[in-house]
Amino acid sequence: MGIVWVSARAGSALTALLAISGISGPAQAQTPDISGTYWASEYHAKIQLVGGGELPLTAAGKAAYEKNMAGLKDGSITDTARKFCVPDGLPRVLATPYPFEIIQAPPGQITIIHELNHQVRVVAMDKPMPSEKELTTFPFYNGHSVGHFEGDTLVIETAGFNEKTFVDATGAPHTDEMRTTERIRRISPTQLEDVITVHDPEYYSRDWQARFVYNLRNDVRLEDYVCGEPHRDLTSVAGVRRP
Repeated sequence: MGIVWVSARAGSALTALLAISGISGPAQAQTPDISGTYWASEYHAKIQLVGGGELPLTAAGKAAYEKNMAGLKDGSITDTARKFCVPDGLPRVLATPYPFEIIQAPPGQITIIHELNHQVRVVAMDKPMPSEKELTTFPFYNGHSVGHFEGDTLVIETAGFNEKTFVDATGAPHTDEMRTTERIRRISPTQLEDVITVHDPEYYSRDWQARFVYNLRNDVRLEDYVCGEPHRDLTSVAGVRRP
């Protein structure tokens, strides 16, 4: 029997007929929809580890942490993310008490926009991680991110950080060798989970994880943010220090 060629119109008709008959054609994977505006219900200045406990600092990490905490206390070190509105860096940006928006666009990219400091994270979905030379030549506050979906979970790998940020608001440190992996998924129709794994062997004796949960708030619109000026009401977020 020879090859039978089917026209586009006939192919469409065949697809419709199969659908009416309840017969499925080739399975087509659909990209999960995690787009929307999200807002945390609680805030912690100190990073909360999955499983509890303290950060697994090496001797070098402990020394760097103590230096940061002392400097923030006596003013010799400035929290530039709060004074000059520079990006928070990972994983601190994930602890934001302000809303943020996930946009699954443009094609080949996921864009995350934070109200806090107007931070923009670009996650390349169609490109590999930049080379080591690129990562070290052009380090970013929030690093370089690439992502892919594993079922319903968005996996984001990030590297190429500068050393100008803290892990959290207490001054926990990281080196420019830090690498992170985030696993982001909807855990209910109205909640998003982000579990981040941090790998930074110079300052931490093992990899560690933190978990963040956000409520879907498509009724909220992102607002202007300027360091030193009044901002939106955060009284709904538990743990935020009141003025």
